[in-house]
Amino acid sequence: MSPLMWEWVSFALRWVHVITAIAWIGSSFYFIALDLGLRRALNAPRGVGGEAWQVHGGGFYHIQKYMVAPEGMPEDLTWFKWEAYSTWISGFALLCVVYLAGADLHLIDTSVLDLARWQAVIISLVVLAAGWIVYDLACRSPLGRHEALLAVIVFGYFVLVCLILTYVFTGRGAFVLTGALMASAMTGNVFFVIIPNQKKVVASLIAGRDPDPELGREAKLRSLHNNYLTLPVLFMMLSTHNPLAFATEFNWVIAALVMVIGVVVRHFFNTMHAHGGYAWWTWGVAALCGIGIAWLSSFPAPAPAATKQSAAVRSSLAAAIAAPEFAAVRDIVQIRCMVCHSDPPAWGDLAAPPKGVRLDSDENIALHATDIDLQAVRSRSMPPGNLSGLTDAERTQIAAWARAIGVD
Repeated sequence: MSPLMWEWVSFALRWVHVITAIAWIGSSFYFIALDLGLRRALNAPRGVGGEAWQVHGGGFYHIQKYMVAPEGMPEDLTWFKWEAYSTWISGFALLCVVYLAGADLHLIDTSVLDLARWQAVIISLVVLAAGWIVYDLACRSPLGRHEALLAVIVFGYFVLVCLILTYVFTGRGAFVLTGALMASAMTGNVFFVIIPNQKKVVASLIAGRDPDPELGREAKLRSLHNNYLTLPVLFMMLSTHNPLAFATEFNWVIAALVMVIGVVVRHFFNTMHAHGGYAWWTWGVAALCGIGIAWLSSFPAPAPAATKQSAAVRSSLAAAIAAPEFAAVRDIVQIRCMVCHSDPPAWGDLAAPPKGVRLDSDENIALHATDIDLQAVRSRSMPPGNLSGLTDAERTQIAAWARAIGVD
């Protein structure tokens, strides 16, 4: 597939992923707020633990929650599961297209660990699968009876995974895989626990048996985890566009502080929805963590050791540099692009090169040949606003080099 089509596939998957994530997060946040805001009702049917009156769209809604299940099975029952499944499927597909297929660029840093592409792919898949298993076993263990202790252990577990991944992959790869693991845990909660438990409750109703209350307790615990993991997952995914988060020395500490911010912000709204007042202290904690993140981001990552590439990559880079058109392209990049894409950038408003892309060496220019072609020639989105004055003639020279080395 050509780089142009690959870029459109990536864009389409991002679009689908964002849409499905909005649907999942929206329904999840709504039901958490609804559950916390229920009031005990007088003369309610047997089994009803609370009710709520809401107004929206010009009408009133009267909602009742059965703590286990109603006495009879309703004819129309809406299941909330496809939002979660669609979000994970589209996210995993996006991970494959961008990070696993582009492991040489986005995951592997030979100055961190010299990996072949296939090794990076296998490690990534093992992290997701094994990561879910460890999390699930912790929840099913006796720790599941101690919600606060389990929450602390789960928090430490995800931070530890992020720390370990920084010794395996690029900072960007460590962040996106940690976010993918947390998102996989959330989807796994829905697929392996919440929905199966609800189906068991429905089966008990149909059979005329009283459902097991333990099924509801387990499902509620996993739903609570999903609620508190949502905001950190969103940051980990969006942080791939912010090198100040992932490409600094203390990136794993930044990830930990982000998780704290996500938890305390959700706690504020959960407390508010539960009519428990306004936990304003949470915003103080979030602000202190934010200040800490900004301070930690000022420490650059240690200078990388000499990097090594596979024979195939070295051959490809050498061919791109040896092309007759390369000398002109290098001059263009040095004049028009390196003002931003160097470390540190010369452009005064930037603290780090955009998306962590550096074009300050022949090798880096060759490594990013496809991106340069897509951004500076085909879409003309770079430089932003054409601030450095890249001319049409120079774009034509870049295009000629890209075609000569096989970028199509």
